[in-house]
Amino acid sequence: MNHLFKTSLSPLRTLGVVTIYAALLAIAFWLAFELRFEFQVPGSAEGEVDVNWQAIRVGILPWLVLVKLVFLLALGEFRGILHFFRLPDLTRIFATLAGTSLGLVFLWYWKQGEDCIPRSVILADLQFSFVFLCGFRLFCRVYAESFQQEGNGSFTRASRVGILGTGDVGASVAADLLAKRGLGMKPVLFLDEDGGKLGKRIHGVPVENLPENFQLLRSRFDLDKLIIAPNWTDHYSAKAISEWVSKANEARLDTEIVPSLNDLATGRVQASHLRRVEVEDLLGRSPIDLDSGQIRSLLEGRVVMVTGAGGTIGSELCRQVVRHNPRRLLMIDQMEGSVFHLEQQLLDDGYGTIIVPVVADILNEGEMKRLFGRFKPSIVFHAAAHKHVAMMERQASEAIKNNCLGTALLSRLAAEADVDRFIFISTDKAINPTSVMGATKRLAEMGILARQAAKGNSTRFMAVRFGNVLGSSGSVIPIFHRQIAKGGPLTVTHPEATRYFMTIPEAAGLVLQSGTLGKGGEIFVLDMGEPVLILDIARQMAELSGLTPGQDIEICFTGLSPGEKLHEEIQHFSENLAKTEHPRILLFTSDSIELEVMEEWLQNLSGRLYDMDNLAVKQALRGQVPEYTPFME
Repeated sequence: MNHLFKTSLSPLRTLGVVTIYAALLAIAFWLAFELRFEFQVPGSAEGEVDVNWQAIRVGILPWLVLVKLVFLLALGEFRGILHFFRLPDLTRIFATLAGTSLGLVFLWYWKQGEDCIPRSVILADLQFSFVFLCGFRLFCRVYAESFQQEGNGSFTRASRVGILGTGDVGASVAADLLAKRGLGMKPVLFLDEDGGKLGKRIHGVPVENLPENFQLLRSRFDLDKLIIAPNWTDHYSAKAISEWVSKANEARLDTEIVPSLNDLATGRVQASHLRRVEVEDLLGRSPIDLDSGQIRSLLEGRVVMVTGAGGTIGSELCRQVVRHNPRRLLMIDQMEGSVFHLEQQLLDDGYGTIIVPVVADILNEGEMKRLFGRFKPSIVFHAAAHKHVAMMERQASEAIKNNCLGTALLSRLAAEADVDRFIFISTDKAINPTSVMGATKRLAEMGILARQAAKGNSTRFMAVRFGNVLGSSGSVIPIFHRQIAKGGPLTVTHPEATRYFMTIPEAAGLVLQSGTLGKGGEIFVLDMGEPVLILDIARQMAELSGLTPGQDIEICFTGLSPGEKLHEEIQHFSENLAKTEHPRILLFTSDSIELEVMEEWLQNLSGRLYDMDNLAVKQALRGQVPEYTPFME
């Protein structure tokens, strides 16, 4: 029977499935007749009988089975995998059988019952056929889930797991684990944080109160693993998750967590697709609420350009943009490998007809002008930038060239091409900057605000600021991962250093939302919650890896790097703060400078950019960005 579960749609497999369906339908019809006549169907040998029902049954049976098979085939019943049996499959089977039965009823009334199948037989046939076909599909599912093993099929001892969370998510996890033995996990208890379900059972698994001592929990129930299954729609305490992970580590219990609400809602994963607890789960950030209708109205049917498409934010912007059905998506990056990997991801997701990967430098004016002229983008998300603080501190000229001159060139071409919206990706380091990177981003903001105020401009220019993005290149998360893999130490700049953090999808989603709000000339700031101690992140990542800071791995302090702040800021003294329609997006407005003044300064600087030493470049930058406090090495 194993060949029935293969995903290959070979003719032999299809023929086997059709044969089984035909046999089940024939048995159902035959049995319906037998029950109607109490297993004594009248035939020609019985002289007193006016109708030879046996002959009618035999004559109609092959045609009726054939019609049902044809309808099932047309509705795609034989293109699916048998053991994937869900509500859509059940609905398809019922619709086919019910439609055939209605046709028979119509025929009976049209012919006034003469030489037609009795109505009671039609009803019984519908019931038996539905039960038999659904029963067969259900048997296939039970067989696959109970006896088919993942990998090489070898059976190993199932891990005994406790599920922390008695809501819908926890119940879904238990149901999946109980149905799929191949996952190698057996739920043996639920842990109820509130204590209101003590003594009850969920899917046959008992509910216990959450204890203080996880070591006693492990020894009492012989647990191997703890699965944290919060109802993400509720306000779930990140501090509580952190405490549970810490207690589980002390008890030597493996800890995993269910996917996020977004992954579950979109159907990309199931509740049983567990993952390790990550530091993102401990930040306590509530899920963002985006207006998908507004974002779709902004992007659908339009040509969208994303620069820096291979980067952390740029690539996530591309992944989110294509879901809103743009006419074209231009993915521009000068790093060939990054664009290639992004292209492969989107091709695998079925967006090959939409995407246009382009390997190009945004400072190549001829190529950029050609792209604007050929594709005529309506929306530009400008994410290309040099962003590493320490590296740009040593190469101020490169930072100005890419972050300032590149942005100025793109914004000018966008205005000339009558682009509808130009959204510049900035940073919280642009606020009262102390680094070259922050100062160049601030100068780029000033440039697009000047372009917005220029006479005759029709493009809506705006900037979006946010803080550190968890998991991006250069952020502390991958650095700490590497240091933990090497056994330490974890390096933290200062015990009191704090940063604002966001997740990658959250930042990209709010950038798209900001694009719908802008009228032109705004600087949007994403609500990043409370600042987080970098030291706390180091400790949490160590604990998530099963290590005790100070014992299993050391944490050492290296001092602030040149240009680095102890605490990031969210507002410049000359900016006015206002709310927007979205609770997670704030708006800053500030005065702009004359575009001619900005362009003249940039042109003069670009001509001698590489004739100046690093200190001279910083001084020149300070002259244009008065709030910049440079580090003079």
